[in-house]
Amino acid sequence: MRHGNKINHLGRKTSHRKAMLQNMACSLIEHKRINTTIAKAKTLRVFVEPILTKAKTDSTHSRRVVFSYLQNKEMVTELFREVAPKIANRAGGYTRIIRTGYRLGDNAEMCMIELVDYNELYNNDNTKKTTRRSRRGGAKKEDSVAVEATEATEEVVAEVAEEVVAEEAPIAEVVEEVAAEETPIAEVVEEVVAEEAAPESTTEEAPASDESENTEEKA
Repeated sequence: MRHGNKINHLGRKTSHRKAMLQNMACSLIEHKRINTTIAKAKTLRVFVEPILTKAKTDSTHSRRVVFSYLQNKEMVTELFREVAPKIANRAGGYTRIIRTGYRLGDNAEMCMIELVDYNELYNNDNTKKTTRRSRRGGAKKEDSVAVEATEATEEVVAEVAEEVVAEEAPIAEVVEEVAAEETPIAEVVEEVVAEEAAPESTTEEAPASDESENTEEKA
């Protein structure tokens, strides 16, 4: 019976359990997240979070205390150099447990335990902040904005029309000048046609005079 027993022994002796938690804590510090069972993750959280709190004060005493739990120099260096600056502004709750389902063999409930500050998906600062807008006066503001927009567009259209009219005036003048220049050409064409018609009449009259001369000679 487990009355009053708050420690989950995890089916292991004390030495075996301590060694397992040391290895799991070192793996968590190194990889920032590990997959394990729910029971082990909850026990590991109780074991590792006081160590992370101790690592926030970088001193010789703190390093020796942390080393007595981890028994790994490389992980102690990693904890004080890389992890401690990340969790410096956090008062607690350094780890997060995310359930991932059940294991295929024995149907044990599995999870992922990770360091909170190393999850980029949950700690995305670029999320849009939603602001609540009151409805009072909102319609009036929208109407005034719409009226201002229409007035601005009408002014722009009027300016563009004036520019187009100013540009079309020189074009009309050019057309009139071209028409005035084309009128002498028509007169020249009429004169040429008249000149071409005159020689034809003279040539037609010449044979008639020749015939009259021939008749006189015969007589």
